[in-house]
Amino acid sequence: MIRKYFGTDGVRGPYGGATMNEDFAWRLGAAAAAWLREKGVPPGRRVLIGCDTRASGPSLRQALADGLTDGGYEPCSLGILPTPAVSRAVRTQGAALGVVITASHNPASDNGIKFFGPAGIKLSDEEEARIETLLPPRRMNPVVIPLLTADGVADYLAAMKPLLRGNLAGWKIVLDTANGATVHTSGPVLRQFSAAVIGLGASPDGSNINSGVGSEHPEKMSEAVRLHGARLGIAHDGDGDRCILCDEHGVVLDGDEILTLLALHALKQGTLAKNTLVVTVQSNLGVEAAVAAGGGRVVRTPVGDRYVSERMLAVGATLGGESSGHVICADVSPTGDGLVAALKVIDVMLATGQPLSVLRRGLAKFPQLSLALNVRVKKPLEELPCLPEIIRELEAQLGDRGRVLVRYSGTEAKLRLLVEGPTDEVVRAGIDRLQKAACADLEVL
Repeated sequence: MIRKYFGTDGVRGPYGGATMNEDFAWRLGAAAAAWLREKGVPPGRRVLIGCDTRASGPSLRQALADGLTDGGYEPCSLGILPTPAVSRAVRTQGAALGVVITASHNPASDNGIKFFGPAGIKLSDEEEARIETLLPPRRMNPVVIPLLTADGVADYLAAMKPLLRGNLAGWKIVLDTANGATVHTSGPVLRQFSAAVIGLGASPDGSNINSGVGSEHPEKMSEAVRLHGARLGIAHDGDGDRCILCDEHGVVLDGDEILTLLALHALKQGTLAKNTLVVTVQSNLGVEAAVAAGGGRVVRTPVGDRYVSERMLAVGATLGGESSGHVICADVSPTGDGLVAALKVIDVMLATGQPLSVLRRGLAKFPQLSLALNVRVKKPLEELPCLPEIIRELEAQLGDRGRVLVRYSGTEAKLRLLVEGPTDEVVRAGIDRLQKAACADLEVL
């Protein structure tokens, strides 16, 4: 289904550009209101809106809220709140819709808008496409209407309390909140379990979200873990739906390692629903090997945590996610939640008495290299003169000993390349061939 504005995770782009500005936010709010009316949702129902810490957030929130109000609904601001907390608030407060103003792991110069339905689940491709068709051609009403406010923090913090079966007295934990939306949530939760929290990326100023900190930049977390002798490190992205960890030696664990660790422990306990882990095509082949050896199976989806969530619901799974650090524990939340993922891992550490450096050994990764190329135009891959042939040659060479994945990012102007294979040498040669072909076919910046 072709969508002009929505990508794999809402609408996203440079603030002040063609699609991420106050006029477009108003139009999107008005379109969402028209969509709610079309679905038979009575006017006057509440729509909850959360933001990350970007300076552009408040004005975009107000414009979107004005569009919703013009369409007959009652927008209500939750303030700065992680994406998964907005998802929870929509469910617990009985809202008609939830909205998060965020560009996730992107720099502060970007922003975005994503929607959650009343069950706290991201809208489907079809629903987003329908909203696009309802966009008014221009902003019709410049009147700014004062926003109602509500609390989404207290209920979210309370929901975290049952997730650990012990306290963390004597634990040092490095927590990097990326100068983002988790700055007021993850730290208080860890401290309520008596952990000594060493904070990084905890001073948002509107322009420093994800800047050298957070899940995209775990090196500071790793350094701090080694420096302070911490038990582990936790890093979120700007809106808090991702989690990257490091062990007590400062060695980083990505989403594949977190998911495998949780799946193998659940398989041993007999608690992995349908004995199934859901991951995307991006995840390492070693995940399938490890889960199969533990008595389970892996189901793959396209890249995007909402596709993971949809497949989990379809097959009855309760654990899934992405190598990027989106981890969905559906027994707690229907969307990725970086704090829930971290607490689930800590609970395994408490239950087994094992450090992360030992628990991570359950996943033996296949050699893998990936590369992201900035491109000026996302030309259809199948129409390129060189790249498709190189992909076919590599796939024939690797057979069942590896794989090739080439795709455009759904949120940025990037071409993503991935090669897995039997040896580092084979993988390096493959990624080099893909890069040369891509540079020949596309204007790479």
